[in-house]
Amino acid sequence: MTHDKESASTSETSETAEVTETAASAANAAAQSAMVADLVADELDGAGMDLDAKRLPLLARIYGVLILLDSLAVLPFTVFASIYSVREILAGRVHVDAMSLTFILSAAHALVLIVNAACLIIFGVLLLRNRRRYAARWAYVLMPLTLAEGMLSLALQGFGWNLVLPAIQMVILVVISATADPSLREERRLQRALKRMDDRDEYDSAVAAGMLGRDQSGKGYIALDFFNIFWLFTIASVGGLIVETIYHFALYHGELQDRAGLLWGPFSPIYGCGAVLVTVFLNRLWKANAGLIFCASAIIGGTFEYCTSWFMEVAFGITAWDYTGQWLSIDGRTSGKYMFFWGIIGLVWVRWLLPRMLALINRIPWKVRYSLTTICAVLMIIDIAFTLMALDCWYGRLAGQPQTSPAAMWFGEHYNNDYMAARFQTMTIDPTKAGRM
Repeated sequence: MTHDKESASTSETSETAEVTETAASAANAAAQSAMVADLVADELDGAGMDLDAKRLPLLARIYGVLILLDSLAVLPFTVFASIYSVREILAGRVHVDAMSLTFILSAAHALVLIVNAACLIIFGVLLLRNRRRYAARWAYVLMPLTLAEGMLSLALQGFGWNLVLPAIQMVILVVISATADPSLREERRLQRALKRMDDRDEYDSAVAAGMLGRDQSGKGYIALDFFNIFWLFTIASVGGLIVETIYHFALYHGELQDRAGLLWGPFSPIYGCGAVLVTVFLNRLWKANAGLIFCASAIIGGTFEYCTSWFMEVAFGITAWDYTGQWLSIDGRTSGKYMFFWGIIGLVWVRWLLPRMLALINRIPWKVRYSLTTICAVLMIIDIAFTLMALDCWYGRLAGQPQTSPAAMWFGEHYNNDYMAARFQTMTIDPTKAGRM
């Protein structure tokens, strides 16, 4: 009996010590978090201004003037030209096949141009009025519109000078969003404060406290800024390619197939874009019911897969996959089976992987955080641009178009049909399926 009492007493003492140690650790972490928060507050107070009060760079305001003037001229002209074209068609003076792919793409392109011009007017006014927070948000709105404009132009006219202006606008929007976004400015101020400290452990405390990269509004899990989105895209592109390669290897009895989606590197941008879309749409639902996340991810993934297959076909005549005959197949572009997979992947991504992805992103050393991202983003853009040019030249050769330009001749020499077929082993091209002018 005495031994039992002694054992119980020892156990209680041990548990009490563990509780005390846990409480001390929690208090220490809270103190460190408070210290980091105080550092940020001191840095902001030292600046003597609110995050939204600092004026935007002069170049940003000049850009605001230029896009405002340009959009005020382009918007009425585009609207008038569209209305005039519709009246001519309805009057029978112009004959077009309203169901043709080229006409549908042209109408969609005109609509995107109108919406883009209207949004650019608002964006230009916000830049001129120095509404930093709202300008950053509108920059994120304009990015997908600019991307849609470029993709439709690519589908109608191929890869050429028609893509220069959308590309320049996309770069400027990224720069302005990174410059104007108050959450990124706050993070940079934190880094400057930590840079002046002798003890770098406070940076680790900021990471451990979940301050870096989190949605400061509290409505979502992760801050939807360019920095986070780029690294999520890159990590998912590599991870998705690995998973798909292993899946194909297991399903087809050890057949190893190159399933990369870009000209260089182990990237499958379909998975990268899918991860970004799931993150953007479900960021505020990361605590929601698992069934809701699964269904939403299945719909988002299936819709994205369908649209991607459709765009690749109308732009280049490419068929990268065909699910015809499968359960709930929709035009062979997506199916119930793969929508189920998208649902599972989305659920795992939102509930389990996203916090770990953010922790992985935050392991990038703070000294090279933005410079490394800029370099990698530029390399990724070059990879994407060269991939599109290589696909465009591949399409042109199969369509019998003259390949006399220096770029076409260079791609024909270094990335001929055999090379492209070996690199993109899942793709076949039929130029008759494209919707180009």
